Amino acid sequence: MSTIRSAIKAFVADEDGVTAIEYGLIAALVGVAIAGAATLMSTELKNMFGYIGTELAKRPT
Repeated sequence: MSTIRSAIKAFVADEDGVTAIEYGLIAALVGVAIAGAATLMSTELKNMFGYIGTELAKRPT
């Protein structure tokens, strides 16, 4: 029983992987923010490139 307690205490005290997990969570959050921003801006970009294409088509070659 004592070895189980000492194993649990050692597991709880071990913080080797905590930093990697934190960096992984931060990277995932940044990825979600970028995806959200890209989704919100996609309509504006589509309209802007459509306008540019229309204006370029009007110019004589």
